[in-house]
Amino acid sequence: MLVRAAHDDTRISGAAHLGSAAADRLDDWSDIDLALCVSPGAELKEVISSWTHHIYDSHSAVAHCDVSRGETLYRVFLLRNTLQVDVSFWRAEDFRAFGPKFKLIFGDPKEPHPSPAPDPAELIGFAWLYALHVRSSILRRRMLQAEYMLSAMRNHVLGLACLRNNLSSRDGREFDDLASDDKTAVLNCYPKSLDAEELSRAFHNTTHLLVSEIHVADPEVANRIEPVLTEILTSCRQ
Repeated sequence: MLVRAAHDDTRISGAAHLGSAAADRLDDWSDIDLALCVSPGAELKEVISSWTHHIYDSHSAVAHCDVSRGETLYRVFLLRNTLQVDVSFWRAEDFRAFGPKFKLIFGDPKEPHPSPAPDPAELIGFAWLYALHVRSSILRRRMLQAEYMLSAMRNHVLGLACLRNNLSSRDGREFDDLASDDKTAVLNCYPKSLDAEELSRAFHNTTHLLVSEIHVADPEVANRIEPVLTEILTSCRQ
C-alpha cells in the first residue's frame, strides 16, 4: 500500500526498498523500510508532513521518531500492530545506493556510493577510551555507569571482530554471524550482575579480547597500547 501511494504521489519521483526487503531476508519480525525520492520541484517539508499524516491516518501509527543522515530524514513509525515502518525522504541528488541493501522500485537513482568500511583506528580508539571510563566507574562504585561503559567497549570489540570477518557491525546486525569461537569468547565479557567483582571480571575479559583484536588490526598499535591496558586492569583492582 505504501508503494502504491508512492507511485500515485506526483511529488515522489523514485522509491526503493532498504533493509531486509532489499536483501531478500524478510521474516515475521522485519520492519518495512522504504526510501522515497522527493521530486526537485516539491517542497521537502510539505512531503514529509503529508506522508506523516497519511501513515497516522491510514496505517494506525501511534508514534514516530526521526533519524537524520546528512540531508536525508528517516522517519520511523510505530504502528498499533507493533510493526515498525521506516520511511526515508531523499533529495533527488542524494537518491542512490550506499550499500547492498537498496532495491529500486521505480525512479532514476544516482550512481551508487558505497559507504566506507569502519575505520579500525576509530574502533580501537573508542574501545580504550571506554576502558578508561569502565575503570573509573568501578573504582567510584558507579556500577550502572560502569556497565554502560563496558557495554560500549564490548560493542567496539565486536566491531573489530566483524571487521576482521568482513561483516557489518552497524547496529549489531551481523554480530550473530560471527564464528562460534568468536561468539564463545565474547560471552565471557558480559557481567552476570552489577557487583564490582563481577563487573571487574567482565572488564578483564573484554580488555584481553580487545588486545587480541588490536594485534590483528594493527600490531604496531597493539605493542604500544597493551602495557597501558594491562596497567588499567591492574589499577582497577585497587
